[in-house]
Amino acid sequence: MPKWWIAAGPPEHWKVAFKTGKIWGVIDKKFAQWEKLSSGDYILFYVTKPVSGIIGYGIVRTKFKQDKPLWPKEEKEKRVIWPYRFEFDVEYCLPQDKWETNKVSSNYMAAAARGGFQPVKEEEAQDIIKKLTSLVKLRVSVKKAVSTHDEMKNKLVQLGKLQGFIAESEYDMDGGKLDVVWRRVERGSPTYVFEVQIGGDLYHAIGKLKHAHDLWNSNIFLVTTKNDIAKAQGLLSGTFHEIERKIRIIETEKINKLFKLKKAYKDFENQLGIR
Repeated sequence: MPKWWIAAGPPEHWKVAFKTGKIWGVIDKKFAQWEKLSSGDYILFYVTKPVSGIIGYGIVRTKFKQDKPLWPKEEKEKRVIWPYRFEFDVEYCLPQDKWETNKVSSNYMAAAARGGFQPVKEEEAQDIIKKLTSLVKLRVSVKKAVSTHDEMKNKLVQLGKLQGFIAESEYDMDGGKLDVVWRRVERGSPTYVFEVQIGGDLYHAIGKLKHAHDLWNSNIFLVTTKNDIAKAQGLLSGTFHEIERKIRIIETEKINKLFKLKKAYKDFENQLGIR
């Protein structure tokens, strides 16, 4: 069974961790705990003052010992302070500008965080995760069947995570929202941007993708049904001719197929212990 851990550190350490490939490290005296850490375990990201709370969580992939400085203090002192490290995938993380306002904690987690890195009770961790993601989950009514549009968005987010990206839906762009984006690092611009359009306003969807490409030079994708491909191509050969060769149109059924294959591949890797 996977174990739950808490990793605590200052904001500048977490910024480096997300920027440099999602890596965390612990000091020598935490070697015994690090030894018990396994691939597939869960990590709660606790940011110390001025945030003082949990801003996300992830899954451990590999662990290793490092002899090269990574964090600013290590580079300044030209020595490794946190040699026992591990790489993780981000399952959920608040945007940096929401760390202080949307972080969550509890007396139990605050006490655990004082230890820097240590195991925590699964029920306490699950409670924190529910609170952390509650605002996102409230966007979709539990009484309402998930629409094809939302299903596509959910699958694109999961595909992004399987690819090792920080993937999220409803990403802010100049006051508007992009359906799904994949970012390589927490503070980075979107590398991949997806708009899902099942009927309706293709013009607006392509317009948002064009703006994303102009802003960040992102790879842009329109996900739509087979029936709307010709209409989309017409807009791209006319009004949006500047991005005709930049945008890729993907049928919803191909996203379903990709998700099924990718999930099966990842599950098979996990079955073999190759993560």
